[in-house]
Amino acid sequence: MAITCLGGSSGCDHTNRADDKPSLVVVSGDTAGWIVPCGCTTNQSGGLLRRGSYLQQLSEQANILYLDAGGALHGTSPYDVAKFEAILQGEQTMGITLHNIGSAEASLGADQLRRIEESLGDEPLFLSANTRDSAGQSLGIPSKIVNVGSRRVLVIGVLSPSFATEEVRIGPPQKAILDELARSKEEGGHDVSIVLAYLPEEELRELASQLPEVDAVIGGPTGQAIAPEPSGPLLLASATNKGKFLITLTLPSIATPKLTGQVIEMTEEFAGAQSQQENLDRFYKELAARDFTPEETSFEPAWSAGGASAHRVAGSKSCRKCHQADCDVWEHSAHSHAWQTLQKTGSQVDSYCQQCHVTGFGVPGGFVSAKRSPDRVNVGCESCHGPSQQHVEQPEVHTFHFKNAVSTCVRCHDPENSPQFDYGTYWPRIEHGTKGTL
Repeated sequence: MAITCLGGSSGCDHTNRADDKPSLVVVSGDTAGWIVPCGCTTNQSGGLLRRGSYLQQLSEQANILYLDAGGALHGTSPYDVAKFEAILQGEQTMGITLHNIGSAEASLGADQLRRIEESLGDEPLFLSANTRDSAGQSLGIPSKIVNVGSRRVLVIGVLSPSFATEEVRIGPPQKAILDELARSKEEGGHDVSIVLAYLPEEELRELASQLPEVDAVIGGPTGQAIAPEPSGPLLLASATNKGKFLITLTLPSIATPKLTGQVIEMTEEFAGAQSQQENLDRFYKELAARDFTPEETSFEPAWSAGGASAHRVAGSKSCRKCHQADCDVWEHSAHSHAWQTLQKTGSQVDSYCQQCHVTGFGVPGGFVSAKRSPDRVNVGCESCHGPSQQHVEQPEVHTFHFKNAVSTCVRCHDPENSPQFDYGTYWPRIEHGTKGTL
């Protein structure tokens, strides 16, 4: 018995070798450095540990092709590169076949991408049909045919031209895709064609409308995930938002002749995979050894440097002389133990977490690194009231958040990390200043 290829495919007609298992394609995307949820609140989605668990469960029931649509890192700093490499190593442990080059990957430049790819092994990992370096050399392989069960799946990767840089040239996505479809046909054809397209949503939908020749277009930075939906003869979907959602496609079979798909949220339902926990532990060990400073990350300090005295952290100990009662309240609050909450998971070495669990991250006189400024850990007085060196020297000069310290709360108690935050509920837990203020 034969299965005729979908209308959008190459027109081939491969004999189906009755497979006991269904064949699935799983696509992640826009991990954005979210190797693990921060853990500051319950019910956070995402993380490689859950992704690994989900893929492990699927592999026991189906043939799996795992792909990533791109956007795995947050910035280009040494810290971001280290986390990107850890994410790629985690993806390799999950059995990834291809990782499309997104805007964040392209921003690293050709040399950095090639160095990283070479460190991961001999098999090409990065995919991109329309990116070139300044010398015209490809940044990744343009496409690949992968056997998934009895199906030949052509995977093509493209990146939006809007993400071009001085080092990275980006050609028209549609032309690059059509060229790869034609090449596949010349070399024997495929059963199903999937395009990984790291394009903003408007561009993504426009591209999908121009490609009746393919079977699925899976996108990247659309803000929110897009569950697989028809776009003419093909399926359009997007795996995005810090890797919290995966797209799972079921390839055509005798029982199900059409390509179908669904979006899966990586919730607490999926217990963490041990292999991914080991990968995370290795990453934390590397962070501990390298002891990154704020300047070695892409995270912005809470305040600009400004004047050396006005914007310099003095430390919570300097507040006690005049604000004894307020400091007593602070010592009995969760703020004074913020560092210990990180130590419970080993994440105190991670700059992403340090931002909100220390005093003066990246500010003169503030937190420098776990090893170099142990006296600036925990959420101290100046985390809310602002650097106080000038106030210490001239008490009549208030800190610049003297009148609006409340506005600083949402810098860390944001919808992502503290979705239940309500000032009226939280303030009584740390209420102070009734007999004197900063």
